[in-house]
Amino acid sequence: MDTATGPLLTPIPSRTQFVLEAIKHGILTGRLSPGQPLVETELAQQFGVSKTPVREALKTLAGSGLVVIGQYKGATVRTVDAAMAREVYDVRLLLEPEALRRAVVREASLEDARQALERADRAADRADRSLANRDFHRALYLPCGNPLLSRMLDDLRDQAALVSTVAWAASPSWDREAAEHQEILRTALAGDADGAARLLHDHIGSFVRRAFPAETEQTP
Repeated sequence: MDTATGPLLTPIPSRTQFVLEAIKHGILTGRLSPGQPLVETELAQQFGVSKTPVREALKTLAGSGLVVIGQYKGATVRTVDAAMAREVYDVRLLLEPEALRRAVVREASLEDARQALERADRAADRADRSLANRDFHRALYLPCGNPLLSRMLDDLRDQAALVSTVAWAASPSWDREAAEHQEILRTALAGDADGAARLLHDHIGSFVRRAFPAETEQTP
């Protein structure tokens, strides 16, 4: 890119990217639990790298909302409470159904969403199913035709997945959500843009109400 039209983006070094993806996978599959310390020296030894790529990976994960870096306590996996869940899901409720509605109106391909549901059905464990469900939601909004809207939802994606991981660990609701996913996709493939958006809105809203019932009763 010409510097006259915008800044050059510096790619993340490969070792940092490797560490970042490994830690993220651990968080989003529940292997690293909320509040768990992320000690640089231990992680560096685990991944066979110096502390520098670990430190940079943790900073990036803090920027995406998965890690908290305290002045005295160091880095920990972000904890999930009702306030955090409400903030993330309120924005999803505003943006994600509209993105799906636009994708259906555009008659965009939803083949990736169908494949993600098949992967979820074949998942061998909670981790694989969680990742497949995450991909399903992204495949619904990605072809909306508005790159900025897609990026905004991508920015929320990791935090939403963290909320889901914590909620599923406390109260698994795979079967119900799988059925809702199938109905959302069926309606979208039938070309009913408003109906698919409405089902997705209900699906997102009901999940957070089930996961945090007492604290979300007053959610608009």
